[in-house]
Amino acid sequence: MPATSSLPLSAHELQEAMRSARPIDAARLDRVLRVEPGHGVVEVQANTTWRSLADRLRPGNAQAASLRTTMPTVAESLARNAAGPDGRPTVMHVEGLTLVTPDGELRRVSRRAHAELFALSVGGQGLFGALYSVTLKLDSLARAISEAAPSVSGTGTAPGMRLLLPPERAAAFIADARSRFTEWRIAMEDPTLRHVMQEDETFLRWARREYAEISLRVPEPGTIGSFGENDAAASQPDRCRDRARRGVSDCLHARGDSRPDRGLLSAAQGISRAEAPVRPG
Repeated sequence: MPATSSLPLSAHELQEAMRSARPIDAARLDRVLRVEPGHGVVEVQANTTWRSLADRLRPGNAQAASLRTTMPTVAESLARNAAGPDGRPTVMHVEGLTLVTPDGELRRVSRRAHAELFALSVGGQGLFGALYSVTLKLDSLARAISEAAPSVSGTGTAPGMRLLLPPERAAAFIADARSRFTEWRIAMEDPTLRHVMQEDETFLRWARREYAEISLRVPEPGTIGSFGENDAAASQPDRCRDRARRGVSDCLHARGDSRPDRGLLSAAQGISRAEAPVRPG
């Protein structure tokens, strides 16, 4: 793992910071604390990056180093219960947590100890305590690498949209979007398609059913005639991109599939209101 210039933050220091409402330097929570192959676990501090963990567990492994993760650090992934490269929400890789409650108490929580706090903390946006460390399952992490969805998003830098749809509707949506982009004379970059699995362990869970997650980039129009020769907005790239985004949303609305939800479009046909997702990480 790359060397860091600061001393690691101890659990005691985090407790004292919580009791006195004192800010901490999160960069000091970036160590791998223990690797125990015999017990099948690795414990890392909250701000450890997935990339540095991959370097520690599989040094020199190009596949592990190149994996796409939704969030850069373990804590950010856990706060949102974000889906990993294999489509499994973070909770599926977690054996237990060590966190400091708002009153400064240090607790180790898991599915067996303080189970309710565990279910609230994973996906809880950091509202139920300050995370000190996470104990992860080595076999689950290895499976995430071997079953990671390939990235087909290329090197494009256009602004992106992420959408969740029922898996059986993903192919039809992509075809519909391509047709609209062709009509607008915009070259649509290849989308990234990832299968997201259902989980029912966390209290604030968003993946209440299986989804196809589509990451779609909306590039600038290639000609001033995009969206119509007489469209005054065509000469303004930002407005054109906004219109393209609305058009993608219309692809879903026209099929009765979706509505925008805080920047994430989620296909609602075949999904009850109670199942409709909020933004994953």
